[in-house]
Amino acid sequence: MTRRAGLAALLASALAVVSLTAPTPSFAEDKKAIKVGIISGEDEDVWRVVVAQAAEKGLTIETVVFNDYTQPNEALERGEIDANAFQHKPYLDNQIKTQGYHIVPVGYTGVWPIGLYSKKYTKVADLPEGAVIGLPNDPSNEGRALHVLQNEGVIKLKDGTGILATTADIAENPKKVAIKELDAGIVGRSVEDLDAAVVNTDWALKSGLGPDNRIAQEPVADNPYRNFIAVKAGSENEPWVKTLVASYQNETVKAEFDKVYRGTGISAY
Repeated sequence: MTRRAGLAALLASALAVVSLTAPTPSFAEDKKAIKVGIISGEDEDVWRVVVAQAAEKGLTIETVVFNDYTQPNEALERGEIDANAFQHKPYLDNQIKTQGYHIVPVGYTGVWPIGLYSKKYTKVADLPEGAVIGLPNDPSNEGRALHVLQNEGVIKLKDGTGILATTADIAENPKKVAIKELDAGIVGRSVEDLDAAVVNTDWALKSGLGPDNRIAQEPVADNPYRNFIAVKAGSENEPWVKTLVASYQNETVKAEFDKVYRGTGISAY
C-alpha cells in the first residue's frame, strides 16, 4: 500500500467511526428547555405559573417578553424562540398571507373580548356627532374593532364584509364619526385625547382602563378571536409541545388567569 493510499484508508476509517458515534440531529428529539415569546404585562404573571407547571413535568421554559405584536412571530420564524402565545387565528392568517410565515396553533389559551372605551361618555348613545374614535391599525384587529362599532350602531359596513374589514368598507356613518387608526399599543393610552377607542384587553389594562371605562364590547359566544400557543410548522407533534400545552391548560393556571384578568379575559380551553 502506498503512503497516500494508507492515509486515505485511515481517514475513511476515522470518518466511519465519527458517523457511527456522533448523534444524528432529529426533529423528533424531545427538547428539555424552550423559549416562549409573550407580550409584556399581565400575561407575565400567568406565565410564571405556567413555567412552574412545566418544570414539574421536566420542561424548562424561558419566557421572552416582547412589547408589540409583530416581534413574536418574527422571532419564531427565525428560530430565536420555540413557541409564542399572544395571537388569534385571524391575526396569524393575515401574518402568514403577508409575511409567508410557517407557524401553526397548537393549543388555546384565552379570549379577551375587545372593547369600546371612553373617559368622556358612559354609553355609546352619548357619543356626539363627529366623535373621534381610535382603532388599532393592524388588519385583524381593525376589522374586529369596526365590527364592534357596527354592532353598536355607530357605523354600518358593506354587506358581506368579513372579519378583515377596513375603513373603506364603511357603508354608512350616521354620526359622521372620525376614525383614527393607531398602533394597538398606543390606542389605549390615547383614550383621554379621543371621544372613545376600541382597545384590546391587554393594552386596556396596561393603559389603566377598566370595566368602568368600557361602554361596549364584542360578544363572547362563538368568538373567533381565541388566543393560542403557536409553534413552527413541523414541530407541532413533538413531545415538548404537548407538555407545553398541558402546562398551560390546567386548573392551577386557570386560577391565576382569572385572578390576573378579573373577568376581562376568559379561559378558552
